[in-house]
Amino acid sequence: MATYLPTLKQLQYLVALKDHGHFGRAAEACFVTQSTLSAGLRELETLIDVVLVERTRRVVRFTPLGDRIADKARRVLREAEELGDMARAAGRPLSGEMRMSVIPTIAPFMLPRILPRIRESYPDLKLFLREEPTGAACEGLHNGRADCVLLALPYACGEVASQTLFEDRLFLAFPTGEMPNALPAIAAADIDETRLLLLEDGHCLKDHALAACNRPEIRAEATMLGTSLHTIVQMVDNGLGITILPEMAINAGLLDNTSITAKPL
Repeated sequence: MATYLPTLKQLQYLVALKDHGHFGRAAEACFVTQSTLSAGLRELETLIDVVLVERTRRVVRFTPLGDRIADKARRVLREAEELGDMARAAGRPLSGEMRMSVIPTIAPFMLPRILPRIRESYPDLKLFLREEPTGAACEGLHNGRADCVLLALPYACGEVASQTLFEDRLFLAFPTGEMPNALPAIAAADIDETRLLLLEDGHCLKDHALAACNRPEIRAEATMLGTSLHTIVQMVDNGLGITILPEMAINAGLLDNTSITAKPL
C-alpha cells in the first residue's frame, strides 16, 4: 500500500501560518495567494487525517497537535535546507548560510575582532548573527533557529557538541581608590556583596560571577542588577558599587575613559 507524505511546500505553508498567525500574511511570506495556501493546508490535513488549525472569522488557532506538528515541520524544513547547503558546500568548507547566536556579554567585545577575519578567510560564507541571552540561544540551537551558538561555559545547553575556544579570566572592577591598588589580585573574601552589581537573570555571566566568588552567603537577590555590562560600568564609575567583568570586555576598551580599576579574581 502506497504511503503518501506531506510535501515540503505544505510544511512551508504550515510554518508560515504558525509564524504569522494570519492567512493573508502567511500567503505573502510564501509568495502565493491566500486561496492557494489555504487549499494546501486543507490538503495536508486531509492527508494526515487530523485538524491542525481551527479557523474562525477573526483568529487562527492551532490545535495542540497542530502546534506540535508545526514545530516538527520547522525542523524538517531546516533539515531540507541543510541538504542543499551540504551539496553547495561540498569541497568548500564554511560556505553557504550559517545562523549563529551570540550572547550579549560576548558579542560586542569579540565579534568586531573576528568578523573581518571570517569574511576574509571564508568569502562564500553568509553569516546571520543573532544576539540573545544564553537560554534563548540554546533553545534556538535545539529548535533549528540557529546552527551554532557562541556562549560562555559552563552552561547546561543539552545534548549538543561543543568546542572550547579559549579561557577568559574574570576581574573585579571597582572605583579607583576604593580598594588597595597594590594588590595583584582580589580574593573572594574581600568582595563586599552589598556593593556587588551583576547582570539581571538570563545572563550566564551572573551565575559565573557568583560561582567565581565562591561565597555561599552572596545570593543573586542580595545584589543590584543591571541590564548590560555598559550600564553596570556606568554605575560603577559613578560610585554605585563594584562588579565582575570578563577580561575580553576590558581588553576591548569597556573601561576606557572611566575612573575604574580592575583586578583579577
